[in-house]
Amino acid sequence: MKKKIRIEYPLNPSSGSIIWATISTPFGLQRWFADKVSNVGKLFTFQWGKTETRKAEVINFRTESFIRFHWTDEDTKTFFELKMNYNELTSDYLLEVTDFADPGEEEDVRSLWDSQIEVLRRVCGL
Repeated sequence: MKKKIRIEYPLNPSSGSIIWATISTPFGLQRWFADKVSNVGKLFTFQWGKTETRKAEVINFRTESFIRFHWTDEDTKTFFELKMNYNELTSDYLLEVTDFADPGEEEDVRSLWDSQIEVLRRVCGL
């Protein structure tokens, strides 16, 4: 049984719209998450390199708040979610990532997200 993992990343964008476009559109996701991203309706296709391709369905979202994907080749109870939280006191955003990991692979999943979020920060100038 996979274990749910939540990781928070502080971001300092000039606007929440920048983050939303980066985490919810094929063009935005292609800048930091995968080499190529396309979609037909709610079904997104992610490609890494020349051989790895995975499909994920958007199972829930709220504009400029969160987007939840379900990998079509995974257990139906698992997902990964990218959620924006705004702190009115500091005017900063927090990106909360929720994902699932097999037992013993939690640190690998955290490291992968750490690496991906660093790319996101770099490409968005955050």
